[in-house]
Amino acid sequence: MEHGTKEDYELLAELEKPHHAMTADRLLRELHSQEDETLAGYKITRLQHALQSATRAEADGADIDWVVAALLHDIGDGLAPQNHDRFAAEILRPFVRDEVAWVVEHHGIFQSYFYGHHYGWDRNARDRYKDHPYFATCADFCERWDQSSFDPDYPMKPLEHFEDRVREVFSRKAYDPAVLCEGEVRGL
Repeated sequence: MEHGTKEDYELLAELEKPHHAMTADRLLRELHSQEDETLAGYKITRLQHALQSATRAEADGADIDWVVAALLHDIGDGLAPQNHDRFAAEILRPFVRDEVAWVVEHHGIFQSYFYGHHYGWDRNARDRYKDHPYFATCADFCERWDQSSFDPDYPMKPLEHFEDRVREVFSRKAYDPAVLCEGEVRGL
């Protein structure tokens, strides 16, 4: 790479634009692939969990960033099970508010509040963030849209219902300060 010229990298940047524009399509394809994927013991698939989370967010009147984040918050479970929360957050971070990306990044430790004690873990491990401005939002996200979305009988919207919103979010200019709104707390 050190021998590339300015012209070489300008050409590559131009050639990468179609790939960047297909981000939403790749994410939707990954969600579709989770249609039959689950872990032993769970009564729903990974896709159903994503759809339930997004359906609940939408039913609560959440904005587009939250609905898409709810849909994608566990997209990394298959590839990065030990840090799926950070995996998903990094996908979302360039395109959503800072608060939303932070919540997705930390939802794993916040979610353990609901089950960690059964493993002998500290269910209050999330309290290390109690002074963070996004703490309450993350706790609400997990309680309202994540931990409750493992219900085989919950009437969820199909993936097609959310596709336009995924495309809209990922068509935004990456890292646009007007979108990121760093430090701003809006809640759910």
